[in-house]
Amino acid sequence: MPLPDFLIAGVPKAGTTALHAALTGHPELFLPSVKEPKFFLSDGPPPRFGGPGDVQTYQEHVWRRSDYEALFDAAPAGTLRGEATPFYLYDRGAHERIAKLTPDAKLILLLRDPVDRAHSNWTHLWVAGLEEEADFLAACRAEEDRRARGWAAFWHYIALGRYGEQLQHLYQHISREQVLLLRYRDLKDDPARTLDRVCAFLGVRTGVLTAIPRENVNRHYVEDTAVNRVLRGLLRAGGEVGHRFPVPVRLAARGPLLTLLHRKKGNRPVTRPAERAALLPHFTEDIALLQDVTGERYDDWLSLDRHARAR
Repeated sequence: MPLPDFLIAGVPKAGTTALHAALTGHPELFLPSVKEPKFFLSDGPPPRFGGPGDVQTYQEHVWRRSDYEALFDAAPAGTLRGEATPFYLYDRGAHERIAKLTPDAKLILLLRDPVDRAHSNWTHLWVAGLEEEADFLAACRAEEDRRARGWAAFWHYIALGRYGEQLQHLYQHISREQVLLLRYRDLKDDPARTLDRVCAFLGVRTGVLTAIPRENVNRHYVEDTAVNRVLRGLLRAGGEVGHRFPVPVRLAARGPLLTLLHRKKGNRPVTRPAERAALLPHFTEDIALLQDVTGERYDDWLSLDRHARAR
């Protein structure tokens, strides 16, 4: 039965795309070209509502088992099959579905400082023109209301970063021996060693992969100007109704708007000290829980000093 032997199961904005791209270069591994099939996120069709752009994302879900299995049909004999959907750790229902359908699958989790992860998440949606809040903290304050209105998980800036709660639930369904915990910074700063850890965990040859492809990287800088507010408004409106149009039509309309929105190049902003100080209290108890659950230390995430956390 062509189901995955391993899953890159978390977390968003922590290097899962880069890891997926790197592992495709190993001859003993097979990952489908479709990243984030999201199969284990629902028992049937996904929701038909949500925040800006959510419905189009839901349309990408590979939710039929036959379609999901077909993703692995091309796997060469003897290779290990895997896929990457970084929302599996966050979704409690996914834990149960994975345990039921693929009880022996190994899970790879990339964890990132939760404040920096949230900021990167907000930046991603801001640059895409979908986030209406120009202020990161204002967007975080809007999270509870957005969740109540059924906005998709990618809008849950704070909740996505509560890894302690998520792992505590995961370990009720998946054996700890089946889970590999990695840090985003280790993948970024020491890719060869980190990739060897992944390969050793999966039981395939080490020393084959030494670098991370530059995936999902751009240098678009979107300012909060009058022109950009109009462009972002049009993109959000398209996100609300775009699912009613064929994909080619949707892309043809969206492309020029994004080109205009992305007309300026520059480094994306990093988390400011004041933002970190305001948001860190949302995570302190969960970081303590994460340390208790895993037996590993994440004290650096409690620091307000960015340079101390970078060491």
